[in-house]
Amino acid sequence: MINQKILDKLMPITEEEKAILSGEQIDKSLYVSKNADVISSKKLMEEGKLITVRPHTRFVHFPKHSHDYIEVIYMCSGTTTHIINGKKIVLNEGELLFLGQNASQEILPAKQNDIAVNFIILPEFFDSSLAMLGNEDTLLRRFIIEHLKSDGKKSSFLHFEVSDILPVQNLVENLIWTLITKTANKRKINQYTMGLLFICLLNHTDRLVNYSDENNFIIKVLAYVEENYKNGSLTELANLLHYDLYWFSKEIKRKFGKTYTEIVQQKRLSQACFLLRTTDLNVLDISIQTGYSNASYFHRIFKNNFGMSPRQYRKLNSENTKNTFGK
Repeated sequence: MINQKILDKLMPITEEEKAILSGEQIDKSLYVSKNADVISSKKLMEEGKLITVRPHTRFVHFPKHSHDYIEVIYMCSGTTTHIINGKKIVLNEGELLFLGQNASQEILPAKQNDIAVNFIILPEFFDSSLAMLGNEDTLLRRFIIEHLKSDGKKSSFLHFEVSDILPVQNLVENLIWTLITKTANKRKINQYTMGLLFICLLNHTDRLVNYSDENNFIIKVLAYVEENYKNGSLTELANLLHYDLYWFSKEIKRKFGKTYTEIVQQKRLSQACFLLRTTDLNVLDISIQTGYSNASYFHRIFKNNFGMSPRQYRKLNSENTKNTFGK
């Protein structure tokens, strides 16, 4: 359950909600500028800010709309019901919903104990978070990149059922607390917290509920690679999913823009980089742990991708860490 101090700050009925309970309609001027169907970040966010948070307005039906920002909804308690791109989604306590700017959203009325918060986020806020994700192909990374473009036409959404994943809950609570208490000079901390949240969510792709056939295909491939990058095979995955091997290989290339082998190699090198940065394992052990039984080949493929040897990579990142934290 969410920290009680946070809940106590979010529970009181707002002036807007009092007006709604007295019979008034939604004051659209609080949300929109010119286009009545697009909620404006300028209405909800202080000038110069890249992220803010506000409690979801209860007791009222929000008709279909989109946003000119990325919205992340976190359900603190109770439930809310959303219609996203025509699909009904019930967001339960502890779950997260990511919405791109062009996603169509409709929200049914919430009751007093249905407490949600809406993170209003401008695309440039994600620069640091994206850097933390590296180059590995994931749905989250794709989602961010698609919506960093102000003229993007995507209408993606991601629904994570992660109510029992404690690290996710802690990271989201940290974000909420620093924003609702208006803690000073916390932009970098919030950006890194969001990056850590994404990294944590990457470990729980099995909790990602998505209603797109294309994204479900991508999820299945990435989930298999995540668990089997050392010893898995395209043949085994095709058999598990009951696909013809030739068709499956071509479909992966079409949807990812790269082959299955290239996806696996990207995952292996990403894991190798992580181990080089965060452990004292020698390079030979790291090559074996990431699926490269031939150490010479590992050195060659690593240098081809990063322009330096694994040892040089470790030294450079060690020096960067010392400079960042003053150690």
